[in-house]
Amino acid sequence: MLLGILITTIIGIPMGVTKFQGILSAPHSIAPIFCQFEWEKIFTLDMLVVVFTFLFIDMFDTVGTLIGVCTKADMIDKKTGKIYRLKQAFMANAIATTVGAVIGTSTTTTYVESASGVAQGGRSGLTAFVVACCFIVTLFFSPLFLSIPAAATAPVLILVGLLMLEPIRNIDFSDYSEAIPAFTCVIMMPMAYSISDGILTGMILYVALNILCGKFKKLTPTMYILAILFVLKYIFI
Repeated sequence: MLLGILITTIIGIPMGVTKFQGILSAPHSIAPIFCQFEWEKIFTLDMLVVVFTFLFIDMFDTVGTLIGVCTKADMIDKKTGKIYRLKQAFMANAIATTVGAVIGTSTTTTYVESASGVAQGGRSGLTAFVVACCFIVTLFFSPLFLSIPAAATAPVLILVGLLMLEPIRNIDFSDYSEAIPAFTCVIMMPMAYSISDGILTGMILYVALNILCGKFKKLTPTMYILAILFVLKYIFI
């Protein structure tokens, strides 16, 4: 993947796709975006709606990514389907999201690109730590990395999506109560440009179809509550 990005970037130079912007530069100051909070509307209904919406988006984007990456890394209990150390993963995501907001960056969360690292054998926190150190170094080489065109990275993201799609073979497509919600999730995520919307619609359909099929044993009280909340979200938000 890295060779593909490098070769495509080099090929793009004579074609005018790659625009060289330099090699080294000092990192920009974060003063204009650091701790730039707006407190005027914190206790308003608008703020409640915004927080509620982003909570669902962040939570279910994280859940969807964790399921895909952990399945690829074989870090899910095969009997129960539970992700190992899920609480720790959510805590790490919550801390990163909060710190990122304070610093002023885009939302810091889990990303599907981690699947490419898992495919190369990286499955531990040490991998993430080394990657973080490498990102610190890249701050000083930002002009060089910003020269890499989207045409060089887009094909790699398609391959990452392919890696994430591998666990779909474990779905029982002969059971419509399983297949239709799963198919809806797969279709809705790219169409709505949102992992959370895909999961939400899939959960609503999963509960509805299993109720219609009389398969009440497959459903838990939590699933009923979530399905109702998700329907209310689409009605009122």
